[in-house]
Amino acid sequence: MATSRGAGRVTRATFKTDFVIASVVGFLVLFAGTWARAADKPLSEPDKTCLACHSQERLEKKLANRETLSLHVQGDAFAKSVHGVIGCAGCHADVNLKSHSAKTKKITDVREYSIASTEICRGCHAGKFKQYEGSIHASLVRDGNPVAPVCTDCHSPHAVSPKAVYETMAAVPCKNCHAAIFNAYAASMHGKARSKPGESAAPLCSDCHSAHEVAVASAREGRKTACLGCHAGALGAHQKWLPNAELHFEVISCPACHSPTAKRRVDLRLYNSMAQQDVSEQKGVPKFERRARSADAQGGGLDAIELWNLMKVFNRDGTAGKTTLRGRMEVSSGVEAHQLADKGQALSDCKICHSEGAAAFQSVTVSIAGPDGRPVRYGANKEVLNSVISVDSVSGFYAIGANRIKFLDIVFLLSLFSGIAVPAVHLTAKWVFRRYVNKIEAAKASESATDRSRHSAGGRRGGRGSK
Repeated sequence: MATSRGAGRVTRATFKTDFVIASVVGFLVLFAGTWARAADKPLSEPDKTCLACHSQERLEKKLANRETLSLHVQGDAFAKSVHGVIGCAGCHADVNLKSHSAKTKKITDVREYSIASTEICRGCHAGKFKQYEGSIHASLVRDGNPVAPVCTDCHSPHAVSPKAVYETMAAVPCKNCHAAIFNAYAASMHGKARSKPGESAAPLCSDCHSAHEVAVASAREGRKTACLGCHAGALGAHQKWLPNAELHFEVISCPACHSPTAKRRVDLRLYNSMAQQDVSEQKGVPKFERRARSADAQGGGLDAIELWNLMKVFNRDGTAGKTTLRGRMEVSSGVEAHQLADKGQALSDCKICHSEGAAAFQSVTVSIAGPDGRPVRYGANKEVLNSVISVDSVSGFYAIGANRIKFLDIVFLLSLFSGIAVPAVHLTAKWVFRRYVNKIEAAKASESATDRSRHSAGGRRGGRGSK
């Protein structure tokens, strides 16, 4: 069966597809209208009963530990919120209006109550809650951090807005805790682009860190992966002018060049060369900082020998496989990492790093990945980059002559010469020896042939004499 449509024809499959699309669009329009009506819907009588008391601005509860728990709810905000359609009882099903005023709930402290209340959120938002449990925020809560955010810190429970509201510069909840970083972001090229009317392509906090499964972007590949997620063609663009662009991408963080006013440092991360991944601190067994302090006898930062001793300890009883150090250039703080400038202002002068005494090589840290992914750092002397003991520390990003570290230039040149000379000498000796052996064998063959010739000639003369 086919149905005419203008000058063309449409098959049954096409008709079904169009019907499904139209149905979905119609459903979304209907749902949007339903939500709009729900937001404007007057409060139910039970909700009005609750708000008769809880709308009072100074309504609060004094706790045993002398803290004060606010019980105030703004009625208009609640009526317009996403939770307004489920009413007060949607989350407070344990409250009986008849006995509520007489029977009070025992609450130890505000923080404990907030954490316990997240179980209510889990009931409806199990998927998002599971993502949250794997986040840096949840990890901090489990470690007892008193200010680590829970659900109600980002989503006011009585004024929960639609997702689109949280994706605006004005309402993003991250700035409540990360004000300095957010201000740096707002002044960056990303923030300025996002602030333009109707602009939503520029990344916001959740685009790089995820909204609920908040990840640690400062983990080794995290920041680069986040950048390349949007700038997929960045490597190809850099290869047009930047020598050995792939190596630069591997050992230099994007903000190190794209935050031109930032201070830079070299971070030497403990790395398992067998498993090919960063070495991580085990939860509940912090060893790195204690061992680093023990190795740092003078307390002024690890020198080359102290760093070498520290590495011996980790290789003796640490991770399975060989623990090495991988160098990476990065900016000095999270604020600087968000001060991204337009690409026209990005650093492109090689001399900034590839010159003697370059500022980026004056600050050095040694680090390990913490249990939650955040790096745990310990200071080191800049001389560790010049020591033969630390050659492995910088072998991943060092190029001969690049940083004008003359001692390492000599070491690497000797290594290069040894790598070429040893096989060359071996092959030359092998060729000379083979030639000598062939010459001896040729001489022996010639002498043997002469002896056989003489013996044959003597036999012939003896035969003639006997006749």
